[in-house]
Amino acid sequence: MKGQMSSFDVARIASELRTYIGSRARKAYHPHWEQVVLRLNPKEEAQVDLVIVRGKRIYLSRRDRPMPPNPSSFSMLLRKHLMNGRFVDVRQHAFDRILTLDFETRDGIRSLVIEMFRDGNVLLLDSEGVIIQPLTNVKYAKRTLKRGELYEFPPAHIDPRALNSDELVTIFSESDADLVRTLASRANLAGTYAEAVCNLAGISTDKPATELTEEEIEGLVSGLQTLATQLETETGGVLILAKKGKKELAEAGDNPLAKDAVFEEHGIEVVPFTLPQHDEHLTIEFPRLADAADAWKGGWDATATARRTQEKAAELIDERQVRDEGSALERRLVQQERAIAGFYAKAESQQALGISIQDNWEHIDTLINQTLKAVEEDGWDSVRSKSREIEWIESVDPAKRTLKAYLPDEEGEPGQRIELHLDQTVHQNAQRYFDAGRKQKEKSVGAVKAIEETKQKIASGEKKRAKDEAAGRLHAVKRSKQLWIEKHRWAVVGDGHLLLGGKDARGNDTVVNKYLKREDLYFHADLHGAPSCALKLKEGFEEDPHPLPGLPEGVPALRLT
Repeated sequence: MKGQMSSFDVARIASELRTYIGSRARKAYHPHWEQVVLRLNPKEEAQVDLVIVRGKRIYLSRRDRPMPPNPSSFSMLLRKHLMNGRFVDVRQHAFDRILTLDFETRDGIRSLVIEMFRDGNVLLLDSEGVIIQPLTNVKYAKRTLKRGELYEFPPAHIDPRALNSDELVTIFSESDADLVRTLASRANLAGTYAEAVCNLAGISTDKPATELTEEEIEGLVSGLQTLATQLETETGGVLILAKKGKKELAEAGDNPLAKDAVFEEHGIEVVPFTLPQHDEHLTIEFPRLADAADAWKGGWDATATARRTQEKAAELIDERQVRDEGSALERRLVQQERAIAGFYAKAESQQALGISIQDNWEHIDTLINQTLKAVEEDGWDSVRSKSREIEWIESVDPAKRTLKAYLPDEEGEPGQRIELHLDQTVHQNAQRYFDAGRKQKEKSVGAVKAIEETKQKIASGEKKRAKDEAAGRLHAVKRSKQLWIEKHRWAVVGDGHLLLGGKDARGNDTVVNKYLKREDLYFHADLHGAPSCALKLKEGFEEDPHPLPGLPEGVPALRLT
């Protein structure tokens, strides 16, 4: 695993997850848009987090990781369906980067499908395989991932562990790339494992795939079988570090934060077992691949909540350093310019469709007349059923008496989609698109006038700010958002520990009932109106390793953990 887990990595993770079958699912979290965390409670172990960074990695971790105080809708949905469910099975789809985790719940089996390719996705399915909710709605050419759709796996890729010499000959004969690229792209091998197979076979990675001899191909088959055997029989994981990080790792000692920094800076990849090309690097072995992944990326992933908060703040800073009337006007100007561009684009598109309908008069006239005749003879139900078999028709709507059809492209194949009213002539259908385009142009006239007014206000505001700066007048900057701790009395004590106190009777109740944990210390004075205080022993402030850009010199960057 470098940027993303390979099929080999996913297979090893699936094997490691099987040891947790029988665990109970606890809360689910969504600390960052790219990350989902599901807490598992094994029978004889401490709770463990299943960390899913979509499209990149999945592993188990027991790190302390702050979670957002307000769960997202997706995490609430996972809690509703999976809470206290028993983890009963895990499987890899074919040899692809897809894992399915099954949970036995009071409502039946619920499946969590984790797709690790492209941008990744996490989907919750019911016992029939229908999607309850995906993390992200996606529409591909042959499948749709959205609520209510039946989940379909993508077509399975080649399993490189089962390839023989004849199949490799076919793959190589169709390639115009070198050996390592051909293996990586056509044999479902990640670049790391493609390079390893070449090294095991003693063949140069940049040799053209079409120039391999029979003996060399047999060597590649042997190399693939070696990797398959190692994956099947060995356990553990290996973190590959650049050798220049050896000194820093020794200096870090047992300091976990220092180790995280070394691993993050000098880590190259994580693999289930060492490969020939790793001889020149520093290797650190772990009992599981999940442990190796956690050591390398766990420190970064554990800061997901803090990073999301920083990203939101950075977005506001990027829009404008000062949130005043001028910045609001400039945002309005950007929105207006986007709107007018949209009006022009829609007008041009509608006009083009009207012209295309006129240019394909005979095609459109035939579609309308044949559909009307079929409706008259067979009825709408029959027409709707038969239309699915006609490539020029997408759908029909009996209630509106409309037809969604395709115009022919330059090659005579179905191209742009249009909507035809069956009770209108070809000319009337074309005119409808021309009218729609004209309305968009009329909207753009008003938008142009609004843009001019906004520009005048911006210019006036800039003149006023220039005068204020020349006179030395200052403007207060309003903070966009307060931290949750600022609703209460708070202080930082000791080595960054957070001390939280109520401002009034209701605040005291909130501190005690919501924020006081078993491991915290409670303080209260026997005086009327005294605050109830909670000293958070596991929460507080620490130095932020990823501070926001643009902080003045001497200003510390802290994060709430």
